[in-house]
Order: sequence, then C-alpha cells, then structure tokens
Amino acid sequence: MSMTERHKKLERNITLLGVATFVVVAIGGIVEIAPLFWIDNTIEKVDGMRPYTPLEQAGRDIYIREGCYTCHSQMIRPFRDEVERYGHYSLAAESMYDHPFQWGSKRTGPDLARVGGRYSDEWHVQHLRNPQSVVPESIMPQYSFLAERDVEDLDQAAKLRALTRVGVPYTKADIAAANNDLRAQADPDSDAGDLAQRYPKAQIRDFDGNPGRVTEMDALVAYLQMLGTLVDVNSAAAQEELAQERGR
Repeated sequence: MSMTERHKKLERNITLLGVATFVVVAIGGIVEIAPLFWIDNTIEKVDGMRPYTPLEQAGRDIYIREGCYTCHSQMIRPFRDEVERYGHYSLAAESMYDHPFQWGSKRTGPDLARVGGRYSDEWHVQHLRNPQSVVPESIMPQYSFLAERDVEDLDQAAKLRALTRVGVPYTKADIAAANNDLRAQADPDSDAGDLAQRYPKAQIRDFDGNPGRVTEMDALVAYLQMLGTLVDVNSAAAQEELAQERGR
C-alpha cells in the first residue's frame, strides 16, 4: 500500500484520525512540557531586576484598573522599526515579576516598555490630566480624577503577601514596611528608611506636584517612570543569549 493510500485511509476514518491526532499532540506536549519540571526557572535572571516597590505596584494596579493595557503594549519586539522607535527589545526577565504581564500587540498609543525617564513628572501629570494638551491628536481619555484620590488607605502589605505566593521574592521586612514605603516614596519629607537599599533605583520624590498627599496620580507616575529603567539591557541581552546557547 502506497503512502498516499495510507493517508486516504487515515483521513476517511474519523476514529482512526482522532486517535492518531491525540497521539501526536500527546508526544509533542510531553516533549515541550516535561523538561520544565526539571529546571528551577524558565527565565534567566539578570542584574538589576527587582520586584516593584509598594507605590509602583499600586500604580501598576491603577494602570490595569483603568484599562491602559488596551491601548499600550509593554513588549518591544526584536525588529528594527520597533527598536528604533521604542528602544532596546524587551527581555523575558523584565516581566518576571509581572502578574499579569502587560505584553500584547494592540497599540492605539505607543509601547511603554521603556517610557521611564523619557518625560518629566510634570509632563506625565499633564498628559494624564488632559492628554490633548500635550498631544493634540491623542484620543486618550482624561484621568484628572487620579489626582483627587488618595492611595494611603491601601493595604499594600496584603498585596505584597499575596504576590509572594506566586513567586515574587518580597521579604518579611518588605511586607512589614509596605504601607510606610508606599507613603515614603512619594513624600520627600518623610523618613524613607532603607527603602532605597531594599529597592535599588527606586525614585523617591513627590510625583504629582502635591507633596501634601499621596494620590493615585503619584502611584501611576511612579510606575511609568520606572518602566525599562532597572536593567542594563545591552549586557543583560548578551547574558540571556549566552544562557540560551548553553541550553541548546
């Protein structure tokens, strides 16, 4: 019996085709999934990567709550046009503490993976209050209400404790100091303690221009200002590529 005739027999027998499909998918699944049970981590750690500060995490939660991810991705692909516009392509390690991650391909607005430090705090505040005042063609809605909502009543200790259960390496000291850290990062007059040591490259200052209170605007701007700033992407990319070569 020729190969063509065997294929015809297989394609005409629904039961046989179903069994054969199951066997092929099962083998492929085992080959892809089984090795994951014998390795500690599928992501190569890179220098500089750390969990979010309580204020940054609060800002990230607001970012997700307001649906910012529906118009802005946070994943720069390794294509020349994307790299030239947005910066170095995204590394897997940069999303290792994201729950959920903010990848995606929908870009009504620009990708924000490396927006940190590109604009001043004042620009971000004005852009969130009235996007059209800085980008006339923008169709982004206004978020001026963020400056009127306080975040100090959030229990960030509970949030950090929950994140440890999915693998984010917050320490007991981080959790105990979470609510104080939330206030201290946005208040230049408060005692930040060892915040800068526990969270390297944490930006400690008033973000929304109103030092008298810690608002959702503070939190969101703090989150935006740290995106893409933690890792030396060039050395990290070389490190990641080396690790991939070793794994082959």
